[in-house]
Amino acid sequence: MADPTVFVVDDDASVRDALSLLISLKGLRAAIFASAEEFLAVYDPSWRGCLLTDLKMPGMNGLELQTTLRERGLTLPVVVLTAHGDVSTTRAALKNGAVDFLEKPIDDDVLCDVLVNAIRIDEERHRVQTERAHMTARLGRLTSRERDVLQLLADGLQHREIAERLAISPRTVEVYKARMMEKLDCRTLAEVVRIGAELRSQPHDTAAGS
Repeated sequence: MADPTVFVVDDDASVRDALSLLISLKGLRAAIFASAEEFLAVYDPSWRGCLLTDLKMPGMNGLELQTTLRERGLTLPVVVLTAHGDVSTTRAALKNGAVDFLEKPIDDDVLCDVLVNAIRIDEERHRVQTERAHMTARLGRLTSRERDVLQLLADGLQHREIAERLAISPRTVEVYKARMMEKLDCRTLAEVVRIGAELRSQPHDTAAGS
């Protein structure tokens, strides 16, 4: 499902139908499931949107579904909707990463505002993950020496200082810098500094040979 979708998980058919109609009337896409198990059986990590799940359900409940998604590394934002809320379950849901915990009956406009916000959170997470993956791929093209030059430039060292640190000539530093910036598609030093900060978080064993 390429379009952002609200995945509704509720064992009550009338509630599923009502929520699906409301979500559709608000211009959002909905997909409904009768149980957590049914949702997990078909869920694709590439799906975008948010999950709106009931708390009390036969089999796996809403909190257990939320925990399962987190354990699988799936970041779909979760909104818990229930008629049986209390402080402890609310805290458990929020501590587990739910973006909101709503008690039935809920005002239609409030619910839709929460769902739109959850979808916005998912879009931002996906954007950050995509950018990080692209950055990691670009860094992986660098040799170990090019990574050294990148990091030292990002640390604010001048070419002569880098040359002394790496025991190479300033001219060689220029060569490594040019290759590094070409591979990273950098046009300014500011971009180098930003990418250098990303490099600090990368495992050292991903570096290529010099």
